[in-house]
Amino acid sequence: MKYEYWFASLTGISAKRKYELRLQVSDASVLYDMKEPLLSGIRMTKKEAAALLEGQRGVSEAKMENNFAKLCEKKIQCLRRGTKVYPKRLEKIDAPPYMLYLKGQLMEENILSAAIVGARGCTAYGREYARQYAAALAARGFTIVSGMALGVDGEAQRGALTVGGKTAAVLGCGVDVCYPRENFELYQDILEKGGSILSEYLPGTKPFPYNFPARNRIISGLSDIVLVMEAREQSGSLITADIALEQGKEVYALPGPVDSMLSRGCNRLIHQGAGALLSPEELLEELALGDNNLYGKIKETQIKLESPLNLVYSCLDFCEKGLQQLIEETHLPVQTALGALTDLTLQGYAEEVSKNYYIKCL
Repeated sequence: MKYEYWFASLTGISAKRKYELRLQVSDASVLYDMKEPLLSGIRMTKKEAAALLEGQRGVSEAKMENNFAKLCEKKIQCLRRGTKVYPKRLEKIDAPPYMLYLKGQLMEENILSAAIVGARGCTAYGREYARQYAAALAARGFTIVSGMALGVDGEAQRGALTVGGKTAAVLGCGVDVCYPRENFELYQDILEKGGSILSEYLPGTKPFPYNFPARNRIISGLSDIVLVMEAREQSGSLITADIALEQGKEVYALPGPVDSMLSRGCNRLIHQGAGALLSPEELLEELALGDNNLYGKIKETQIKLESPLNLVYSCLDFCEKGLQQLIEETHLPVQTALGALTDLTLQGYAEEVSKNYYIKCL
């Protein structure tokens, strides 16, 4: 995994090309060991070959080990496109991230999700309904996806947590950077209550303004429906709504006074055909009775495994763990632990990334 993190961190190669280049080799270590990339048989441009060589010169084996060790210390997981742990929803969007960084628990694939977005400087009206809709949806099993920004985003995620629901925050900075700082308590609550902190940006990346429009495609991509609470006519929330429509998602908007600047974007969306949010109860009824019958898609996804498979599986992580560490954590005999790991690997729940080192796959 250290080589994967090294390759993901290279500059000068796009996410799409990283994915295509990685498909041509069995392991990212092959790319690190290349001395003459253009003569290797791997299809790449001169610019990409130069970026690869520059990345090799800039990171020694020791530094690579140290960089990846820091990730594990911070409990940051790397989800590479093309692997079983990568969210399937994101494979379907334009420009999927090559690597997604995660703190906390990964969203379950078969659980419905709703993005709730809106103005940072929202009114009490927007704040109240963001919480109400988030709580109502979370109580019915939806994961609430948002950007953990001030205003609507943060209020929606708090609303989900108040009813014991799950929420995922997609950041425009590294997952180890809490932005805005005012939401540090929310950041901690999301992690402590089994939620997700996600980003396509390398750990340590600062919240540069140009990162946020790009992250909106991930918010909508991870969601089955998108709710816009309050938005100006020119706002990031409308970018998210536009992307959601391009992705074939249902978009809903909260109507507001025609003379309110913060309602103009929502009223415009409704005029263009978005669903009007009249009450949480009506939305829930529509989702249950509509053509898509979204509730019918909710499935029980908990893996049912016999012990000791369940015991070993519960100790696996998306950061690799060695056999000895797993034996110490499970207190199982060597042969029992090995047998469980073999069964989990065959069933697709684990992967042996190197000799006697394993990661969780589902």
